[in-house]
Amino acid sequence: MNRHPITPEGLKKLQEELKRLRSSERPRVIEAISEARGHGDISENAEYDAAKEQQAFLEKKIRELEHRIANSNVVDPSEVGTDKVVFGVQVTVQDLESGEESSYQIVGADEADVSASRISVTSPVARALIGKKVGDIVQVQVPKGLLELEVLDISIP
Repeated sequence: MNRHPITPEGLKKLQEELKRLRSSERPRVIEAISEARGHGDISENAEYDAAKEQQAFLEKKIRELEHRIANSNVVDPSEVGTDKVVFGVQVTVQDLESGEESSYQIVGADEADVSASRISVTSPVARALIGKKVGDIVQVQVPKGLLELEVLDISIP
């Protein structure tokens, strides 16, 4: 079984989403099916068909969340060191060509949000940075070309 790294906050969000789907969405869909059944012949009932489709989609999403939660390996960023780049840390890098500095937290795929500076551990930039120390320079191929980044700081978010 392949376990996927996730922060405690990321796991909490998945658990909250699962709880919401089970406690409010599932009953809502069941009610819609019951209501559609009440409209008579279900063989030609578009409302019933749509509600059953929605139920199948919802149940699939619930199973996927249950699987992701069961296969999560929770890594608490406060318990990792800052001597090198590892999952969960905040890393500040400088683009050696443009001089631009950027900070990213390296998180699990379920938590990645570039707009919040949270990049997936499986992304090219994160993969290039893992294991590096302050002062190290990495080259990473990205869609717009080859980036040369220097690790400026590693911290706990």
